[in-house]
Amino acid sequence: MAVNEKYILAIDLGTSGPKSAIISTNGDVIDSEFMDVPLQLFPGGGAEQDPDDWWNAIMATSKKVLARKLVKASDIVAVSCTSQWSGTVPVDEKGNHLMNAIIWYDTRGAKYMKDVARGLVNVEGFGLLKAIRWAWLTGAVPSPAGKDPFCHILYLKNEKPDIYRKAYKFLEPKDYLNLRFTGKFYASYDSIALHWVTNNRDINNIFYGKKLIKWSTIDPAKLPDLKKAVEICGPIRPEIADELGLSRDVVVGMGCPDVHSAAIGSGAVKDYEGHIYIGTSSWIICHVPFKKTDIFNNIASLPSALPGRYFLANEQETAGKCLMFLRDNLFFPRDQVSKEPAPAGVYDRFNAAVAEVPPGSHKVMFTPWLYGERTPVENETVRGAFLNVSLDTTRATMVRAVYEGVALNSRWLLNCAEKFIRRPFPYLNFIGGGANSDVWSQILADVLGRKIRQVKDPITANARGAAFLAAISLGYITVDQISERIAIKKEYEPNPANKKIYDELFAEFVNFYQTNKKMYRRLNKREE
Repeated sequence: MAVNEKYILAIDLGTSGPKSAIISTNGDVIDSEFMDVPLQLFPGGGAEQDPDDWWNAIMATSKKVLARKLVKASDIVAVSCTSQWSGTVPVDEKGNHLMNAIIWYDTRGAKYMKDVARGLVNVEGFGLLKAIRWAWLTGAVPSPAGKDPFCHILYLKNEKPDIYRKAYKFLEPKDYLNLRFTGKFYASYDSIALHWVTNNRDINNIFYGKKLIKWSTIDPAKLPDLKKAVEICGPIRPEIADELGLSRDVVVGMGCPDVHSAAIGSGAVKDYEGHIYIGTSSWIICHVPFKKTDIFNNIASLPSALPGRYFLANEQETAGKCLMFLRDNLFFPRDQVSKEPAPAGVYDRFNAAVAEVPPGSHKVMFTPWLYGERTPVENETVRGAFLNVSLDTTRATMVRAVYEGVALNSRWLLNCAEKFIRRPFPYLNFIGGGANSDVWSQILADVLGRKIRQVKDPITANARGAAFLAAISLGYITVDQISERIAIKKEYEPNPANKKIYDELFAEFVNFYQTNKKMYRRLNKREE
């Protein structure tokens, strides 16, 4: 640690829980602490978390990491938050949450899209003419699957009118955390984007659009004021500073959602320089210098956390979550068949098993659509499956098929993303928990046909990105200096010997979706 080095307390609130990290203004991760929080799923597509669980876990992990005194408390100059995106926390005028947070898994607002989406020609549930006008202003349209805050708010308006009426503001999870730290009701231009009520045509002049507000039917008074992600939200509340043992001079940066912070923390900050993230969900993202929309593959350029920049926005619903499903539902379910918990280091065991199975998994395939899909297709009814299983299929083969299934879905997205930017990615920086796996890194290189650069310390990429934003806002670094501060652990080149098998599996992967999507719609259609 350099003399006079300054530090950020970076908070990364994922779906599984928050990570609190101490990170230097140059991006060096000093230490971090994680804690699980519960996820509540309800019939009909409900998905919620208790904001108090978030906050209690954030305070507990922050206290633990600060108590180790690896840096002087007086050298911590800012707090910066990043979090899961596409969530809704209704709060009153005092900042109290009025109910659980509705998170990005939630689809209960889908049925209220019909009146809003009405138009002359219907495409995927949305009037084509209105969709064109809406996407022209914002970059895309509200999700017919109901997973955006736009739809969360419609759900509250129609089914929980008392909550809607009492709500002073509707906040994204990241902006709710900032409220807890500062008492300020703000959103950033990037975090508000999935409300689909901001005019994003001019990246340097983003504002709430009157026509968009009218179309949305959302009360504009219930939407927060806006700031740039590189601005300061406000000073830390004195009582919070005292509880954590921080100086009352500490400021709280605006921060950004996890998709945006990952793009920064991956080091891929130049235009068209891409990264792939595999955590609970997955995405392939790069910054772009233009506003554009691919409405049919649910890909758009939306406001980045970096000033004056857009980024290519997309998301695949379940990636690393598929391994958790394999662990908790099939291998170690703790039910009447087996009451033993998953052993320590189970993911290391998965990696070792996968390495023993040949590429292609003996042509056993897995579709990772355990909670529907967003990109490259928007389909809430599609589901996961193991395909081509026989009496010879082993557990190790099934595990490798899951790794490869996530990679095949990523290849589908990669093709759409590269068409969007009109150029191939020369490489992709790999981050998230999945990037700790050497074998998954090689599988991605082989399936995608692109060089994969495994970022060092990949699971802290989001927190690192949030810290960089605060460092930029305080003048410690510039955007152009970020990439040189990211270390690459190892590079993986595609193995030409595996191209044939993965080309064959990819063709069948896409064909399976096209052939069976109507079946999934019949089986899983929402009951009105």
